[in-house]
Amino acid sequence: MPVWCCRCSLAGHFSYSDTETEGEIFNSLVQYFGDNLGRKVKAMPLVEETTLLEDSSVTLPVVVIGNGPSGICLSYMLSGYRPYLSSEAIHPNTILHSKLEEARHLSIVDQDLEYLSEGLEGRSSNPVAVLFDTLLHPDADFGYDYPSVLHWKLEQHHYIPHLVLGKGPPGGAWHNMEGSMLTISFGNWMELPGLKFKDWVSSKRRNLKGDRVMPEEIARYYKHYVKVMGLQKNFRENTYITSVSRLYRDQDDDDRPDRNISTRHLQIEKSQFIKRNWEIRGYQRVADGSHVPFCLFAENVALATGTLDSPAHLEIEGEDFPFVFHSMPEFGAAINKGKLSGKVDPVLIVGSGLSAADAVLCAYNNNIPVIHVFRRRVTDPSLIFKQLPKKLYPEYHKVYHMMCTQLYSVDSNLLSDYTSFPEHHVLSFKSDMKCILQSISGLKNIFKLSAAVVLIGSHPNLSFLKEQGCYLGHNSSQPITCKGNPVEIDAYTYECIKEANLFALGPLVGDNFVRFLKGGALGITRCLATRQKKKHLFVERGGGDGIA
Repeated sequence: MPVWCCRCSLAGHFSYSDTETEGEIFNSLVQYFGDNLGRKVKAMPLVEETTLLEDSSVTLPVVVIGNGPSGICLSYMLSGYRPYLSSEAIHPNTILHSKLEEARHLSIVDQDLEYLSEGLEGRSSNPVAVLFDTLLHPDADFGYDYPSVLHWKLEQHHYIPHLVLGKGPPGGAWHNMEGSMLTISFGNWMELPGLKFKDWVSSKRRNLKGDRVMPEEIARYYKHYVKVMGLQKNFRENTYITSVSRLYRDQDDDDRPDRNISTRHLQIEKSQFIKRNWEIRGYQRVADGSHVPFCLFAENVALATGTLDSPAHLEIEGEDFPFVFHSMPEFGAAINKGKLSGKVDPVLIVGSGLSAADAVLCAYNNNIPVIHVFRRRVTDPSLIFKQLPKKLYPEYHKVYHMMCTQLYSVDSNLLSDYTSFPEHHVLSFKSDMKCILQSISGLKNIFKLSAAVVLIGSHPNLSFLKEQGCYLGHNSSQPITCKGNPVEIDAYTYECIKEANLFALGPLVGDNFVRFLKGGALGITRCLATRQKKKHLFVERGGGDGIA
């Protein structure tokens, strides 16, 4: 079986009829690696992207794992797009605006992000995410729809060669989301830099009712974005990552190829070896359904996988019975196939987030009675409904109103359409489609169900990393989650605290909304661009041959 390796991947960058573009990409490679690697690249044949080669001697500057909005935005900025303060723009935050005026001639990528972020507040815990959001959507949290204060320029000399690997088409999990629900965010909050969502959607349909849109429209927008921005050369679809690991090399021997060193050998002679590049292994599914393995080498890896890979489980008895679902698509498919029509027994929905609310609405609109179980009090200030304006999200506040008013009572039966069970949890599911619930006081109830839907969050699939990636989190003994245990990063570069040259952005670092994940792309691009400049200075001063 042939192996797809990074020389083939780089060759994909050169398979274009536009010789000027081809030359510019080649020059950027030479600039990045120095003349030594430039001679290697010049000898590479210009082949089609689908060609499979076995040579893996070339190391990419960056490999991005995940092709959702996080990966797309990062590719956009790594491709040389730079944001500048617009000539006539005035930011409503006067302090921030004065800071921006101090270096108007510089792109935001070339400015001090810590200085610009200082004093800003927003709905992200990452300061660069708050900064970039307020530049793109000034005062959005106050209900204003001010235009962005930025304009974008393509500066091709800033292009950093990279690949973005994804399981499906660009857009990631948005292509798999249930189509019957509106997005939680406004359409313009879902957009990526340089292409207004409203302009795109108005060309696709005549009437844009309201500012919130269907997930399938967002998915098509992201796929179109990659095409119209000229990013396709950086993307590879149908790729599945099986391992991402460090390679080591002997400090005294740069001519020998990278090789894995055993842990024991490394411990014995640790001082003789230094960490070098990343090795990324996986396979690509091709048209005939077969799997073609590949191996890439990269100086830097950016994790942009999102957190929707693995739905969280209750870890209780009977949870693997076929009538227990763990995602909205599963539940929606059961309804569409008529499996729950005409059922007298209720559906059990577990969870107090927006996914659970979507499931409640889905069942309610299909005349399916609901038992809604969640651990929190209805007055808990951390409930997501407390953060959503009623006028903008009436359907979610309808669910929240039912949660507060249609409460279960031991003195009455279940209500015909919906019954709320706050401060309860599920003890077990039984084979006869019954469940046992327990209240915070210890009182138990048994109910017959037509189905159960457990929507209590999800975990990213980081099985390709050592320890499933747990060691990267704030709590290394727990799995990575968006809210409870995100990847621990440097606040301004998004580099993992516990692993150099490994970056993370988006939901992995707690930014679950598209409007905030763009800050990760800014932080990473600035970090890599700064290091590239230092490398060029080192080469120009005769400090080395340019090879990392």
